[in-house]
Amino acid sequence: MRYISTRGQAPALSFEEVVLTGMASDGGLYVPEEVPRLSRDTLASMAGLSYAEIAFRVMKPYVGGEIDDDTFRDIVRDAYTTFSHDAIVPLNQLDANHFLLELFHGPTLAFKDVALQLLGRLLDHFLAKRGERAVIMGATSGDTGSAAIEGCRHCDNLDIFILHPYNRVSEVQRRQMTTVLADNVFNIAIEGNFDDAQAMVKASFADQSFLNGTRLVAVNSINWARIMAQIVYYVAAGVALGAPHREVSFCVPSANFGNVFAGYMAYRMGLPVRQFIVATNANDILHRTLTDNDFSKRDLIATLAPSMDIVVSSNFERLLFEAYDRDGDAVRSLLERFQAEPTVLAEAPLKTLRSLFASHSVDDDTILEVIREAHQRTQETLDPHTATGYRAAERARDDSSAPMVTLATAHPAKFADAVVKAGFPGVPLPPHMADLLEREERYTVLPATLDAVQRFVVEQRR
Repeated sequence: MRYISTRGQAPALSFEEVVLTGMASDGGLYVPEEVPRLSRDTLASMAGLSYAEIAFRVMKPYVGGEIDDDTFRDIVRDAYTTFSHDAIVPLNQLDANHFLLELFHGPTLAFKDVALQLLGRLLDHFLAKRGERAVIMGATSGDTGSAAIEGCRHCDNLDIFILHPYNRVSEVQRRQMTTVLADNVFNIAIEGNFDDAQAMVKASFADQSFLNGTRLVAVNSINWARIMAQIVYYVAAGVALGAPHREVSFCVPSANFGNVFAGYMAYRMGLPVRQFIVATNANDILHRTLTDNDFSKRDLIATLAPSMDIVVSSNFERLLFEAYDRDGDAVRSLLERFQAEPTVLAEAPLKTLRSLFASHSVDDDTILEVIREAHQRTQETLDPHTATGYRAAERARDDSSAPMVTLATAHPAKFADAVVKAGFPGVPLPPHMADLLEREERYTVLPATLDAVQRFVVEQRR
């Protein structure tokens, strides 16, 4: 298996190289040169298997033999021993044909644990094999950071630096990062927003000379291994609900678009999908693009769903690459225009996207309304991000006969302030986090300048 860049000018890489590289040298994102296929018989044979076994079977083609089967199966099994539910990602029925896919049973109570528990182990495996040490830099709007830290805190060959927007993540999200006092973990609070943090991470990957030869590794969803691991739960949910013998629809709370793109890859592999619904909050670039062909940046709006407070959805580039028939030059030209001015997609790619993707956007008042309504109808307490998906699934669904799966991306305790604002007394943290708000914190506040961040990384790495 080889991987190519969405902008067409970087060299093709192996799986090991793409995991250790993250972003392509031409500024693009890596995707598989060919998409492996799962036959109907293969999908049907997964019914009743453990999540770890389904994960091994789905991801094995992407590894391309670069890790022997026994070792890779052990890595996958080990990654999911950290989850508190035996099903790993259980389905929870809401009504006759609407289900929640609970992705929050990992150690940091968010969907990103599913990929990052695996990615940390893959990185440590490859670095140990090479006798190397590496630096991780990542930007987070809330959940990625804590999941990355939890996935890498025990790695022998990694130092991890996570940037989050100062005072713009929930207290639980912040403390899940800043109370990890491991010697290889460094938290940076940026005096800016998520896009400022992500821009500095991208700039650091574009020019890594400040590290004087030490490898810089990405754990954000620009890293292909993140997408690969997330493909699995679409397949697992689809098979549990009758695939390949029936189509399934998915509604995904969306920000950086990696989660949705993983679903699209499951579809490309052969999972029969009726529809994808992209759910956004008031930061609605994805919704505007799909509905109005308005592919333009707007000022960030702080919302009750802060993990979705993103102006630029990085992984949308991967889907654009597919919609533009894998024309890297066309994608590069489009994204250069996007950086400079309001932009529209060409007619044919937009038509391709609209054939499979719908979208819906909600504001904060609607999020609170949905939290109350969903609890009244189902007795489930939704976090504000999942609430966007719940409403979008109802509003944008095109076929009620196909099972609808809304992805529950975070445990409501991570966003207790929003739940309280909706009129509830709050949500207790699970037992392993019961004392989180009393734990010692450690983080450094820095200005939103590339020089300040890079200087800190150089001074603190081991």
